[in-house]
Amino acid sequence: MSRVLVARLDSMGDVLVSGPALRAVANGTRPDGSRPNDVVLLCGPEGTGAAEMLPGVTEVHTWACPWIVNPAPPVTEGLTNGLIDYVRNSRIEEAVILTSFHQSPLPLAMLLRLAGVRKITGVSTDYAGSLLDVRLKPGEDFPEDQPEAIRALGIAEAAGFVLPQGDDGKLRVKTASDELVDELAEEGPYIVVHPGAAVPARAWPALHHAATVELLEAYGHKVVVTGGPGETSLTATVAGPSAHNLGGKTNLRTLAAVLQGAAVVVTGNTGPAHLAAAVGTPVVCLFSPVVPAIRWAPYGVPLELLGDQEAACKNTRARTCPVPGHPCLSSVTPEQVLEAVERLLGGVSSLATRRKVWKP
Repeated sequence: MSRVLVARLDSMGDVLVSGPALRAVANGTRPDGSRPNDVVLLCGPEGTGAAEMLPGVTEVHTWACPWIVNPAPPVTEGLTNGLIDYVRNSRIEEAVILTSFHQSPLPLAMLLRLAGVRKITGVSTDYAGSLLDVRLKPGEDFPEDQPEAIRALGIAEAAGFVLPQGDDGKLRVKTASDELVDELAEEGPYIVVHPGAAVPARAWPALHHAATVELLEAYGHKVVVTGGPGETSLTATVAGPSAHNLGGKTNLRTLAAVLQGAAVVVTGNTGPAHLAAAVGTPVVCLFSPVVPAIRWAPYGVPLELLGDQEAACKNTRARTCPVPGHPCLSSVTPEQVLEAVERLLGGVSSLATRRKVWKP
């Protein structure tokens, strides 16, 4: 058994879609038959909670990466030496750096080399010299237009790690029973509406969410509204007088249990969409095309993708919508969301969604 560091330094959703790759490193078998299954996950502050829920992870180390975290911490000797000392003292022999298409593994690879890591695998457009032992070239070694979960798994496979037999490669988290969810379940099936989004460009208007909740209830559905501690005003507006408002009342593990108990989850392109996928719940995703749905739509579950994927904001990676009126999402009606929920409950996603989202 060897110690392998896997790095994913971004947000909760980024960490969740890395789950299959982490299981490959933890439980997979190398061509020589060895099983290096002691996995240290290096993640950013926003990803720690999700990292602690992933199967196969032995240890989680949180580090505020100055080229990933926003706002970025200053690059100091203490910050960089802290990571180097941790890696060196943890007896890390190998590293797999997971990145998205716009990120470089090279700054982290430099720090890991200084810490004495012998083998490093990553994807780099730029010449990597001696920083990477296994360098994948985007567009040559694999396509960029593929789900992030498959991209991450491809990086792990290039390092020599493959999923064990019987692992379907879908997202997965460790869950536990929860009294709150038991109480919700006793009242019958429910739909979760999660109106919050990490950045404004990915948010459907609050009043659209509120109208959707009213419409779902009018059609006989019980609705549970979820949100973080900073979203209680939003969830109160969306829940209205009759939906069950859980805004600010769940931690990440409880939220996972609530999503797992739901019949369908309605949310944007945000962490809870990937958390819903990780617990196997169908998702109606109000998806702004500032990033490609082919890469970032909820992976491996029945899906309805709503939003104009050809809008002017396409692929801009904008945090605030650059188009007045936010038409890519504001054009979606509550009636369309209701129809999407009903399709998922009936077990058939729309042809439009299947055309927009690549599936292996």
